[in-house]
Amino acid sequence: MANITKKVSWSSRPDESGSAGDATPLLNGSEQPRYSRQNSAGGNMFHIGRLSTVDLEEEITSEEDSLRGRPKEIPHNEKLLSLKFESLDYDNIENQLFLEEERRMSPMNFRCLEISRWVVCGLIGFLTGLIACSIDIIVEKLAGYKYQAVKENIEKFTEGGGLSVSLILWAVLNSSFVMVGSITVAFFEPIAAGSGIPQIKCYLNGVKIPRVVRLKTLMVKVFGVICSVVGGLAVGKEGPMIHSGAVVAAGVSQGRSTSLKRDFKMFEYFRRDTEKRDFVSAGAAAGVSAAFGAPVGGVLFSLEEGASFWNQMLTWRIFFASMISTFTLNFVLSVYHKTPGQLSSPGLINFGRFDSDTMAYDLYEVPLFIIMGAIGGVLGALFNILNYWLTIFRIRYVHRPCLQVMEAMLVAAVTATVSFTMIYFSNDCQPLDTDQTEEYPLQFFCADGEYNSMATAFFNTPERSVRSLFHNQAGTYNPLTLGLFTLTYFLLACWTYGLAVSAGVFIPSLLIGAAWGRLFGIMLATITPNNPVWADPGKYALIGAAAQLGGIVRMTLSLTVIMMEATGNVTYGFPIMLVLMTAKIVGDYFVEGLYDIHIKLQSVPFLHWEAPATSHWLTAREVMSSPVTCLNRIEKVGTIVDILSNTSTNHNGFPVVVQITGSDEPEKLCGLILRSQLIVLLKHKVFMELARSRLTRRKLQLKDFRDAYPRFPPIQSIHVSQDERECMMDLTEFMNPTPYTVPQDTSLPRVFKLFRALGLRHLVVVDDENGVVGLVTRKDLARYHMGKHGLEELQLAQT
Repeated sequence: MANITKKVSWSSRPDESGSAGDATPLLNGSEQPRYSRQNSAGGNMFHIGRLSTVDLEEEITSEEDSLRGRPKEIPHNEKLLSLKFESLDYDNIENQLFLEEERRMSPMNFRCLEISRWVVCGLIGFLTGLIACSIDIIVEKLAGYKYQAVKENIEKFTEGGGLSVSLILWAVLNSSFVMVGSITVAFFEPIAAGSGIPQIKCYLNGVKIPRVVRLKTLMVKVFGVICSVVGGLAVGKEGPMIHSGAVVAAGVSQGRSTSLKRDFKMFEYFRRDTEKRDFVSAGAAAGVSAAFGAPVGGVLFSLEEGASFWNQMLTWRIFFASMISTFTLNFVLSVYHKTPGQLSSPGLINFGRFDSDTMAYDLYEVPLFIIMGAIGGVLGALFNILNYWLTIFRIRYVHRPCLQVMEAMLVAAVTATVSFTMIYFSNDCQPLDTDQTEEYPLQFFCADGEYNSMATAFFNTPERSVRSLFHNQAGTYNPLTLGLFTLTYFLLACWTYGLAVSAGVFIPSLLIGAAWGRLFGIMLATITPNNPVWADPGKYALIGAAAQLGGIVRMTLSLTVIMMEATGNVTYGFPIMLVLMTAKIVGDYFVEGLYDIHIKLQSVPFLHWEAPATSHWLTAREVMSSPVTCLNRIEKVGTIVDILSNTSTNHNGFPVVVQITGSDEPEKLCGLILRSQLIVLLKHKVFMELARSRLTRRKLQLKDFRDAYPRFPPIQSIHVSQDERECMMDLTEFMNPTPYTVPQDTSLPRVFKLFRALGLRHLVVVDDENGVVGLVTRKDLARYHMGKHGLEELQLAQT
């Protein structure tokens, strides 16, 4: 083994880089408090802090206590995502085995592989569509039974008294459903909590999230989201469909299930991170398509997360998977609704059709849309900040599964109680027309032939409430009803997101925005009573929904197309785009998007598209980790075992060096090899001495590496005898002989571009003599992508 000793960079850390480092924490440690304590008064008004493993009883210094805009350090919770994330190897290892296999393949073999990719994408779309149909039908049936039972009970006790029984029944039913769903999540698969979109964003970004694409995760996700929606929480079932589609894609594309221990001997060529990532992109797009009936929006959603990896054929395959998902959903739902063959149903959420003639907009309304976008950005930022501190509280105090289940049940009961109270004290009575579209109209204390308008918003599934706010005629809601509903549902949705339940935030965001958007339209109509037609409340409900959703999740391109496809009207493309851009710009001034916040709370080494704008003065020398643990091209087995067994470093990539015999020149870089490859070599005992003594021994093939993927055995499970430790291993055939390298003076923005464009996991830093002086990993880069605050910390640390 060669240990290239150079000056240790302050940023180095024992991680996947293969560097020894100085034990400086990357995103969540506390060994070097001088770096994590520094804070600047400039920059954003709200700054996300970093997790730590420090003890809560540790004494807080006056310097730490003086920090503002960042939370106190919090302990690691084992029930949350692990802080020990690994990166994915999106860059193909073009070693001798890989090149020999590719050269042996005929043009027909390559065409068969391409056909297989299309078949896999078709299966992904078909299965994702079936899952979406199952969720939709089950939720519709169970929610119908629940609301009908509560409605009959309310009608029974309205005149004779005893409505407290109805309240208890509603709260008990909600809590029961939520309890079952939360138990499955908290005790069986915590990774299934939430929508799963942050985890899929991380996966497409190149970070391996533990258990995120397991079959068990899919089952818990589907069951949990059904219970959450039926339980009346302020959640939606559309967001989890993206995660579900990604899990389906990860399983189908591998042709086996590691959870069920079944190998169907199919698609073995696709058992590597590069191919699997492409199919996961298709699965995420299929999930968006099934949720919103937006195949193009699904493609753009995946494009925003992994555009640099794409090619034209991959884009077409992802679009194909999205279309198959939509077609499957339409066909199955048409059969379920006894109209087989009518393939005009949208996705899980039906916004209804907006008529351009009655809801057109004029040029002078554009400034109003911009104002609504700004309002959405401010409200979205407020939502994210409140949810951030709630999450901090949960990590501190609500970290046990039993407490998580109890909190979810409490939220369900409070949601039912608040809803019942709002309906009970509301006097907003509207006439019940013969063509009324309300699913469960409640009369309460209204006169005969009337229904309680507040019940339309609360006593319904969120999807139906959104549709009623979009399309109910003017005068259906009074301003007080909309104002109170917006406030209460805003707080309930903020409290709900982050519970130990499977749930999405798309529909609650749309519902909140639709409520205050409709209120905005009503206020405009009252200002101009002589011409109220232009201020149609349904039109402003749509714009408000887009503004609120954009202010929370900060998606622009894909969300614009999703909203256009879901409404079935391209007329609103420009105002929706304008509103989403405004909401993002305003919201980013205060705080990051909701998904980015939760990604940072887990200390995930997530890489954004570009390096910080003022980072050109930084070079690879400041970013790299050093010294680097290197291996010789012909290395002793005992040395390799000792390196892999060293739990204090846990390296995942090792530069391979060689020195010309009899030469005084320093060692030169000749390749790069991964931990997973070394483990497979040790498992099959690919030792030079054994190869000489057993001439008939089977040569190791790429199939052996693919069979071990993705759960490579730990080094502790590999038995190496004392005699075998003295053997030698030739790494020439298995290492990547052409790893990407950069000189020491390469600028940080260029290093960022290489990582994001090529999907790198390791980037070797070399000197003028091609000697290894350092190694850059995505974890090293993630430290520097903290914007202005991160750069100021670096400047203070270097001074």
